[in-house]
Amino acid sequence: MADAPSDDPLLIDEIRQLGDDARAYATAELAYQKARAAVAAKGVRDVAIFGLAGFVIAVFGLGALVVGLLIALAPLVTAWGATAIVAGGLFAIALVCVVMAKSRWARMKALVADAEPVP
Repeated sequence: MADAPSDDPLLIDEIRQLGDDARAYATAELAYQKARAAVAAKGVRDVAIFGLAGFVIAVFGLGALVVGLLIALAPLVTAWGATAIVAGGLFAIALVCVVMAKSRWARMKALVADAEPVP
């Protein structure tokens, strides 16, 4: 009668080799995932920096546009009239943005709640 499989030295060696291979694979996979995470973190950091810089520059550009409009309109409709026109235009744009945001918020809530979207 043959010996029990646990007494087979070749089987034990193969199981040890399998364990070593699994450990090596896990170590390599962990190193790979760490490298991927580092690349992704650097990418997110760069996007945040450039996005913030773009936002700040855009705000300064809009400020310059507002001042330029005030200066350009002042001789035509007085300083108070130019201020009213520019401020009114900005408030109108802001109102449109708020209405669009409210609409998108309602639609998103409806989709999340599995209900019909609000038009």
